Amino acid sequence: MKKTLLAVLIASAFAPAFAMAEEGDFVVRLRATHIQADEDSSLGKKTNNAWGGGAPNSVLNQGAELAVESNTIPEIDFSYYVTKNIALELILAVGTRHDVKIHKNGNVGQLVPGKHNLGSVNALPPTLTVQWHFRPDQVFDPYVGAGINYTLFMDKKLKLDAANAPIRIERDSWGPALQAGFDVNFKDGWLVNADVKKIWMNTDVKMNVGGAGYRKIDDLDIDPWVISVGFGKKF
Repeated sequence: MKKTLLAVLIASAFAPAFAMAEEGDFVVRLRATHIQADEDSSLGKKTNNAWGGGAPNSVLNQGAELAVESNTIPEIDFSYYVTKNIALELILAVGTRHDVKIHKNGNVGQLVPGKHNLGSVNALPPTLTVQWHFRPDQVFDPYVGAGINYTLFMDKKLKLDAANAPIRIERDSWGPALQAGFDVNFKDGWLVNADVKKIWMNTDVKMNVGGAGYRKIDDLDIDPWVISVGFGKKF
């Protein structure tokens, strides 16, 4: 990733001609996007409470957490320049599948000892941001942005096999998004882009406890960092 960004900056210094952004311009980008979860979970404590009674570590270690694995996916986005400096960007990534695991769990004295894979979830995270471009009429054009994310969980079912307990993601998520990045403008409207976003994403996790119905076992804040590199065309 670092070598790619260095090559982009070097190339920008030698670009002979470039297309200036103007009001009404439309940009399409294709990027490789790495999604790195920055989760916050209280799985152990809330699972033990939901299970009901017994020792504090009867099901999981009190400090056990849900871990959402990272993934890299292709992503397409569209930008529209409302003015020379202000652009709207809509990100339409394909569904991103993430493995979900239990970590920071113990090994003895629990119904579910050790680490466990719970399966995977598939999320569709369209994001709309408003960007301020600092140098739209230059080769190197940095920008910042802010907006909103909606995450649709398309595959919500997990399973804790050791306890024969189905688990599900209970709801989709709305949350804010912050963004920073840059375009390197080349001849005939072509550009190279690098972008970083922080997205706040939260959902409830519920378990069918002993076949007695679903109870909430976690407030999962996924809050991923989204890092993208790609190219685009300005029309």
